[in-house]
Amino acid sequence: MTPTFETDTPAGEKPVGPASTESANQGWRRVLGVPSLVLLGLVYMVPLTIFSTYGIVVELTGGRLSAAYAVTLVVMLFTARSYGRMSQAFPFGGSAYTYATRSFGPGLGFMAGWSLLLDYLLLPMINYLLIGIYMEAAFPAIPAWVFMIVSIVAVTVLNILGITAIAKANFVVVGLQALFIVLFVALGLSSITGTGSVDLLAPFTGAEGAEGLSPVFAGSAILCLSYLGFDAVSTFAEETKDPKRNLPRAIMITTVLAGMIFLGLAYISHLVLPVSTFKDVDSAAIEVIGAAGGELLVAFFTAAYIAGSLGSALTSQASVSRIIHSMGRSGVFPAALGRLHERFRTPVLPILLTSAVSLLAFVLDLLTISSLISFGALVAFSVVNLAVIKHYYFDQKARGARGVIHNLVLPGIGFVLTIWLWTSLNGLSIGFGLAWAAVGLVWLAYLTRGFRRPAPQLDLKEA
Repeated sequence: MTPTFETDTPAGEKPVGPASTESANQGWRRVLGVPSLVLLGLVYMVPLTIFSTYGIVVELTGGRLSAAYAVTLVVMLFTARSYGRMSQAFPFGGSAYTYATRSFGPGLGFMAGWSLLLDYLLLPMINYLLIGIYMEAAFPAIPAWVFMIVSIVAVTVLNILGITAIAKANFVVVGLQALFIVLFVALGLSSITGTGSVDLLAPFTGAEGAEGLSPVFAGSAILCLSYLGFDAVSTFAEETKDPKRNLPRAIMITTVLAGMIFLGLAYISHLVLPVSTFKDVDSAAIEVIGAAGGELLVAFFTAAYIAGSLGSALTSQASVSRIIHSMGRSGVFPAALGRLHERFRTPVLPILLTSAVSLLAFVLDLLTISSLISFGALVAFSVVNLAVIKHYYFDQKARGARGVIHNLVLPGIGFVLTIWLWTSLNGLSIGFGLAWAAVGLVWLAYLTRGFRRPAPQLDLKEA
């Protein structure tokens, strides 16, 4: 593909974005098919991710984690469908940034991309934090920050080497987690049947005295971060073979598979240990897994979980580097961020920038990071649902009975549901998210000289 840049620069002024970039003119390697994309999405989500915020959401919902996951899955299916539709229309990297730019113009596109950056910059961070928490629990003599530093360095090097190395590593990561899931389910069911009477509705009804749906919705809002894998799949459009066909399929397969895994593990976990409070809310998973299979299963979980967190960090850093690269070559960010390394054909500077931001994991806590990621995710999801309506229903005029359902009703439902979850987040998340949006608006005002000039826009053309 050959990108060209529209800057609409008045005579005598320096353009906001580069007129051309040598490295940008050399396209990505199209090496990914549906299986690899699904693996990237699942690894990004981490099949064991329910244990990342297990204690936090169980306590928040009064033991109704399964109900919260069910609500989130319904919302995500509508939104994943919208991502698939937009990836067919615009099979390019940049995810919600690209879709919003093409549907609503570069100004709103920038704000969508800025919102998405909040998620992607924080997602590697949450993985490093979890690696530190669980490794320190396994090896108390070594402080968590040591494990975090080693992980950041390893992930950075692998990302610089390229997407093929990441895709190969993902097979090992998913294999380990799949093996753990089989063992956990088998041992968990065995422990449940050995206890006598079991309340099969407990994972949905929660602890005695748990009333009202507001806590469930609040938990569902936090759990949105678990589904960012389908958004991550869309960022690899320029490295996908036949993206108009393969991307939508991979996005929906990833969402359904992940949703079933999350819901199943949450359900069995509550039956194994039907409590709504824990000794340590951040590492509550250890209590659940210990109840299912003892210390040996806990040790295996730690190994599988660390591998999964490393895999997720690999994929999430790859995704955010591609978004930064896409915005860099459009002139939204400095041109240097829009170049690929001559040898590795990877965006080295965006990768290093993401690693630097990840060092904030030393000062932020798990609940704060999780809530902030969900804020950005829900904003981006809302924009993509609206983009389907704008592009297909209004711009393409794909109406009629079928068009109304597919291009207006279904994405409209997705939009309403994401806004509904967005309002269920806590005040801190909304406040910080709005502050992040305000910074983005100021930067956009700078780029456009007080909104007197069009925002820089990347014009991508297929080869």
